[in-house]
Amino acid sequence: MWTVVYMANTKQDAENIQKMLVEEGFLVKVKPISKNNIEGTSEVLVPRSEVEEAHTILMQRGF
Repeated sequence: MWTVVYMANTKQDAENIQKMLVEEGFLVKVKPISKNNIEGTSEVLVPRSEVEEAHTILMQRGF
């Protein structure tokens, strides 16, 4: 099951976080909150088993 680890304010922010987590070895999905909101808020998700580790990485990187 996929779990939200970060809510990004823009699509670009979500993609940057996705890239960072992928480089750290995580499986990552980005899901827009609204189908009509191309540049708006997006969820960054990882598998439930990786949530704690991904959250730690985000905290270390200042997110």
